Amino acid sequence: MSTDTALRPEPAPTAAAGSDERSPRRRRMAGRAPARPAPAAAFHNVSAATAALLGLVAIGAVIHEPVLIPPLAASAALVHCAPALPLAQPRSVVVGHLLGAAAGYAVAAVAAQGSAWAAALAAGLTLALTTLARTPHSPACATAVVIVLQAPAPGRFVPLLFASTVLLVVTAFAASRVRRGSPRYPAYWW
Repeated sequence: MSTDTALRPEPAPTAAAGSDERSPRRRRMAGRAPARPAPAAAFHNVSAATAALLGLVAIGAVIHEPVLIPPLAASAALVHCAPALPLAQPRSVVVGHLLGAAAGYAVAAVAAQGSAWAAALAAGLTLALTTLARTPHSPACATAVVIVLQAPAPGRFVPLLFASTVLLVVTAFAASRVRRGSPRYPAYWW
């Protein structure tokens, strides 16, 4: 057997008469999307993520600071709806956002504040840092963009960001233990 044929998938068996016959090209284009979650599981995940985000808004209202930023909404979606992914693990969520903040402030210090070019550079730098640190978390790239474009004061922003990411992790941990049969979060802590 050549290496060429070893890399090609075996053709699917022909369908029985009267069944849905699809061409090989159509089967490939259909993709391999994950199964649709059960309605109860979907409701639980969405409710838990929404409750965590509402908690961030409530904390922000009490302390008169905007605590909910768009990257945290994306992080909440990951930890509650895809808890087994490496991107959703506590290490990636917390450290990823902190690396994004560091990259954002570093780029903002040397580049034009509010520049879309600098924001793109900060996102790329964040991706590199999170990859090297083995803490993949795509919303962290958006944190770097927010910092470059909006220039929040680091003394206020970074502690709030850290506390918010820890809150997201804790709520995901608690939510995974409330509903029987739900996947346990986290898959690993560090």
